[in-house]
Amino acid sequence: MRIVVTAKYVPDINTERGFSEGRVVRTAGEGTLNELDENAIEAALRLVEAEREAGRLGPDEGEVVVVTMAGPDGDVALRKAFQLGVDRGIRVSDDALAGSDYFGTAAVLAAAVRKLGEQAPVDLVVTGMAALDGLGSVVPTLLGAELGLPTLNLAKKVELADGALTITREIDDVTESLTAPLPAVLSVTDGANQPRFPGFKLIMAARSKEIEVWSPADLGLDPAVAGTAGARTATLSAAPRPARPEVELVTDKGEGGVALADFLIRNDLV
Repeated sequence: MRIVVTAKYVPDINTERGFSEGRVVRTAGEGTLNELDENAIEAALRLVEAEREAGRLGPDEGEVVVVTMAGPDGDVALRKAFQLGVDRGIRVSDDALAGSDYFGTAAVLAAAVRKLGEQAPVDLVVTGMAALDGLGSVVPTLLGAELGLPTLNLAKKVELADGALTITREIDDVTESLTAPLPAVLSVTDGANQPRFPGFKLIMAARSKEIEVWSPADLGLDPAVAGTAGARTATLSAAPRPARPEVELVTDKGEGGVALADFLIRNDLV
């Protein structure tokens, strides 16, 4: 079994961010593996381990490959993935990819999956439910559409049997069970599992493990489908969030309701 996990390098949510020429500007050096992608990695590792325990894979069979689209800083995310136990890490990187929207990102990741499929069959693509810097939650579906594969999203429970994947998911007040044959695309929620804690040996090994770097040319990809040139949306302007006004404390001496009404009227809140 060969599983590809797509992961994202995201900035610390507490760091300052802004926009310049329609692109997000992030504080240099501040970032990590998207936390929700750790659940995707854990799901992939567990599926391979379960196949080994069932005797359907040998002790050395099965592979989990993590792919990210990022600049050199994205190696931080791949190193963390190695610490969790993945076998191979690939970074798709090129200045032309900067400014990609969701559609461009999905196109690049799909091209990487197809290239991996040329090397050996890919049985499953696993993603997290969202990236914490954007919270779009659409890349898994777009990725499935790009690859032409059945897509099972927002899984809370994942089971594999007889070449088919079955998930359980909870949407509002409904619990659904969905099944699709492999190969497929799967996204898991943060309730699907508890990511493992990295072991010392894996932490040490991750420091020197090879990270493969692919370019759009390596993928046979037209750069125009991604990056700013291929983006279907654009940020025209942005401004810092206004500072919070100082808190006004009013001691209620029997006229608190009048003071509240005056405050609402004075600030055009009614």
